[in-house]
Amino acid sequence: MTADSEMEIKEAFQRAQKGHNNKAKLVASLKSRYNKLEDKTLFHEEFVYYLKYAMIVYKREPTVENVIEFVARFATSFQSPPKAEEEQQQEDEEEDEEVEEDHPFLSFIFNFLLESHKASSHAVRFRVCQLINKLLGSMAENAQIDDDLFDHIHQAMLIRVTDKFPNVRIQAALAMTRLQQPKDPECPTINAYLLILDNDGNAEVRRAVLSCIAMSPRTLPKVLKRTRDIKENVRKLAYQVLAEKVHIKALTIAQRVILLQQGLHDSSEAVREVVCDSLLPAWLLRLDGNIIDLLHKLDVENCAKTALDTLKAIFKGKPSEELLQEQVQLDNRKLIPVDSLTCENVLYWRALCEFINAKGDEGDEILEQVLADAATYANYLHGYLRAVPVLSEEQRADFNHLELVMTKEFVSQQLIHLIGCLDTNEEGGRKRVLGVLQEMLALPQTPSSLVSLLTEKLLTLISDDHKRIQTVAEIISDVREPIMEASQPVDEIMSRRQQVQLAEVKVRILEAKQTLEDCITAQEFSRAAELKDSITELENNRNQIIQEIAEINQPADKEIGSEKNDPETLLRCLTMCAELLKQMTMKTRIGPTISALMSSLVLPSIANAHPAVRNMAVVCLGTCTLHSKELAKAHMVLLLQIAQLDEVKIRISALRAIIDLLLLFGFQLLSEAAATQTALSWQSPDRQEEDAPPVAEDKAEDTAQSILVMLSEFLDSEVSDLRTETAEGLAKLMYTGRISSAKMLSRLVLLWYNPVTEDDTRLRHCLGVFFQLYARESRLHQEVVEESFLPTVRTLMNAPATSPLAEVDINNVVELLVELTRPSALIKPSTNTEEVCVHDFLAVRMCGEMLKDPTAPEVRLYAKTLSNLELSRDDTVRKDLQTLLQQLVQVVKDRVCLRALEKMLNQLLDSREQAELLIASALQPVDVNADETATEDPSKSVKRGKRGQRKVCTAKGGRKTSRRAESSEESDGENVPESVPQVRPSRRAKIAALEKTKLDLNTLINQEANVS
Repeated sequence: MTADSEMEIKEAFQRAQKGHNNKAKLVASLKSRYNKLEDKTLFHEEFVYYLKYAMIVYKREPTVENVIEFVARFATSFQSPPKAEEEQQQEDEEEDEEVEEDHPFLSFIFNFLLESHKASSHAVRFRVCQLINKLLGSMAENAQIDDDLFDHIHQAMLIRVTDKFPNVRIQAALAMTRLQQPKDPECPTINAYLLILDNDGNAEVRRAVLSCIAMSPRTLPKVLKRTRDIKENVRKLAYQVLAEKVHIKALTIAQRVILLQQGLHDSSEAVREVVCDSLLPAWLLRLDGNIIDLLHKLDVENCAKTALDTLKAIFKGKPSEELLQEQVQLDNRKLIPVDSLTCENVLYWRALCEFINAKGDEGDEILEQVLADAATYANYLHGYLRAVPVLSEEQRADFNHLELVMTKEFVSQQLIHLIGCLDTNEEGGRKRVLGVLQEMLALPQTPSSLVSLLTEKLLTLISDDHKRIQTVAEIISDVREPIMEASQPVDEIMSRRQQVQLAEVKVRILEAKQTLEDCITAQEFSRAAELKDSITELENNRNQIIQEIAEINQPADKEIGSEKNDPETLLRCLTMCAELLKQMTMKTRIGPTISALMSSLVLPSIANAHPAVRNMAVVCLGTCTLHSKELAKAHMVLLLQIAQLDEVKIRISALRAIIDLLLLFGFQLLSEAAATQTALSWQSPDRQEEDAPPVAEDKAEDTAQSILVMLSEFLDSEVSDLRTETAEGLAKLMYTGRISSAKMLSRLVLLWYNPVTEDDTRLRHCLGVFFQLYARESRLHQEVVEESFLPTVRTLMNAPATSPLAEVDINNVVELLVELTRPSALIKPSTNTEEVCVHDFLAVRMCGEMLKDPTAPEVRLYAKTLSNLELSRDDTVRKDLQTLLQQLVQVVKDRVCLRALEKMLNQLLDSREQAELLIASALQPVDVNADETATEDPSKSVKRGKRGQRKVCTAKGGRKTSRRAESSEESDGENVPESVPQVRPSRRAKIAALEKTKLDLNTLINQEANVS
C-alpha cells in the first residue's frame, strides 16, 4: 500500500463528507487513479477500510450520508454506459454473444456488503442495505448483473426485510425495488412486500413498500387496503401511488366509489387534499378532462351522494368562469332539453347549481345563467313528472322497462332537488311551484319513491307549521278519499220518444202560425187571439221537451267519495305524514288535525298486513310521540311490544323510537306509562322469574329493569342490524346520563372486542368513538369504567374455548380500560394531585382480587397492569397499597409477578421518601446552587416519576421541583410534549447548533491512521 494512493483515497473520503464538494469530480479523479493501477487488490482493501468508518454510524448524519452517496456513485461509474436500442437488439440476436461480466470493483463491493449483512451491529446492517439500495438505484434502466449476484442480493434482502430494526427493513425493502417481477405469480419480492403491507407494525416500513411496489392485479387490492390504514401518512401515500401508477379503468366501479367515499370523508385533512389535488385530477387527465365521462365510471344511480361530493371537490379548484364554460348544454330557457336528460348530466347540473347557490349573494348572478326562473322550472318539472310511465305487472317483469322507469325516477329526483336552488321570493313563481308539488303529490300516478322528496320540498317552501299541517292533511285526504264522478246510463227509448214529441210540437206550432196569418188577413181577430194563446202554449211545451231531452242526454254527475285502503295508498299517505312530523318543530304541539291523522291513518296501519305499511306507521307513531308526552305515555307499551314481536326492520324502527323517547323524557316516562299497565306482556316468563325486582311496588325500577333486560337481550341477537342499533342506542343513553350501568358498559366493551362483530363497521366505529368521549367527559364516567374493569376481565378469563371471546386479547382490553380511566385523559383534569383518583380504586380492587386467589392465571395480568397506573399523592391510599403489596409479595409464588410487585412496592417507597425529603427541604433556607448541583448529576436530573406524579403540592418547594422537572424533560427529547409551543431560534443560533452536532469522520480516521 503506497502512501500516494493512500492519500488519494483518504483525501477522496475526506472531501466527500462536505456537501458542497462536487461528487462527479471526486469520482472522476479517483477513477483515473484506479485505472492506472495494475494491482487492484490493494485499492479494494483500502477503499473498504475507509468505508467501514461510515458504516458503523447508525444516525443519519449529513457527513455519513454524503460518504454513502459518493461510494455508490463511484462504484456504479465503472458500469458500461447504456446502449442504444438498435445496438441492444443486434446483440440479442447474436447467438454466440458472450455475457458481459460485472466490473471487478463493483462485484467486490457487492460481495463485501453481502458478507456484512448478517453483522450483529444494527448500524452495519442498516448501512449495508442502504448501500445496496443506492447501488442498484444508480444503475442504468437496462443495466444487467450476474445471475448469481442477483440471487445473493435477493436472498440477503429477503432476510433483512424481517430485521428487528425498522430502518433496516425500510432500506431492504427499497433495495428490492428493481428485483421484483410483477408478471411472476410466485415472485418472492412481491410476496415479501405483501406480507409487510399486511403485518408490519411500523408505518414507515409500510410507506416504503408502498412507494416501491409494482402495480399488478395481485398487488392492487393490497394497496387499496392501505387507503384504510390506521396511520395518516400511509393513507396519504396510498392515494398518491394510486393516482400516479393506476389507471382509472384498472379499477372496478365499486373500488372507485369506495376510494372517493373514504378519501373525501377521511378524518385527516392531508388525505382529503391528496384525493382532491392528485387522485381526481389524475383520473380526469386520463379521461381528457370529461367530467361527465368520470360520472359514467362511477355509476351515479347507485352512489349519488359520492358523485355529488366528487363534483363539489372538482368545482372547488376551479374559478367561476371556468365552471360556466364547462356547463351542460342548456337551451334558451336555461334548461336541459327533456330528450337530452341523462343521469349523469342532470346530476352534474344539480351539483353545479347547489355549489353556486352555496356561495350566497356572490353566486346569485352566476346561478341565473345556469337555472331558469321558478315558474318556468315548475312547468318544466311538471311536464317531466307527468311523463314518467306507470308499469303494469307484465312490464315489471321486463328488465328493460324496469330499467327505463328507474332511470326516469332518478332523473326526477335530481330535478326535484333543484327546487332548493330556485329563487322563490317572487310570489307568482312560488305559488306555481307549490301548485305543481301539491298536484304531483295528489296524483296516484306519481311514483312512490318521489313522495318523500316532494313532501320535503313542499314543506321547505311553507314556513308556518300550522299551514304545513293543513296543506299535507288536505293532500292526504285527496289521496285517500278521491272524489269520484258517478253518471247514470242514457235511456235510448225515452230519448227517441222525446224527439218524436218535439217534432210533433214543432209541426203544430208551424200550422198554428200559418192559420194565425190567414186569420189576420181575413180580419178574424177573435180567432187570431185564440191562436196566439195556443201558439204560446205550444212553444212552452216545446221548450220543456227540449230541456228534458238535454237532461236525458247529459245526465247530472254525482260526486262520490270512497276511502282507499290499499297498501300503496296507505304507504303514500304515511310517508307524507312522517315527513310532516319530521319537519315540524318540537315546540309545535299535537293539534286536532294530527290527532285525527293518528286515529284514522297511523294507528289502524300498525295492524296492517303489509310490512312496509306497518314500518312507516311505526315511524309516524314514534315521531309523533316526541311532540307529546301524554301520547308517549299512552303508546310506550305498544312500541315495546312491536320491538320484540314484529319483523326485523319494524323492530328496529320501534327501537329507535323507544331510544329517542328515553333520551327526551328519561326513564320517568316508563314509570308513568307502567302506571296504566299492571304487567308488561312483552317480557318472557323466564325473565320475569330470574330478573324480578325485589320490590314489586316500585314501578319505575321495575320498568327500567325490564327495558334494560330487553336491550341486553338485543345485544346478543344474531341479527347484526338490531344488535348495532341497540348498541348505538345504549351508547347515547349512557353518554347523556340517562343510564349509568357498569354491567352494561362491560357488555359494550365485550361486544366491541367480540370477533363476531368484526365485519360490522358501523358498530365498531360507533363504540370506538363512544368509549373515548364517554370516559373523557367526567370523573363519574371514569368510575363507571373502573367498576366494569373486573367483570370484563372475569368474563374474558372464564370464556369457554368454544366462545368467540376466547380469541380476544385480554391485555389489549386491559390497556384500553386503563387508558380510559387515566386522570390525565379527562377533558378537564383535576389540578389537585392530592385528590384520590380512579386509578387508586382500581389498584386496590386488583390487589384484593390477587389476594383472593394468588395462584389464579389473571394474577400476572393484574401485576403487570399495576405498574401502568397513575396513582395520586394521597398518603392514605399509598399506605394501603403498600400494605396490600407487602401481603402479596409473601403470598404470590410466580417469579414474574413477584418482580412486578416488588418493583411497584419499591416505587411507592421511593416516592414516599422523596416526598418526605422535599417537605423537609421546604422548611430549610433555599440554596441558590441547588439547581446547578441537580443539573451536574445526570442520574438525578434524568430520573422522572410516573405520569401524574411530577407536581408536589408544597408551597415553598414547588418552584424548585418544577425546575428539576423541566431539566429532566429537556434532557429526554422523546418526553417533550408536542403541544407545548417553543420559541423559534434565530438563523445564527441554528447554524451554530448544526455545526456542533455535525459528525466529522476525519478525527476518527486520523486517529486510526496514527495508531497503525
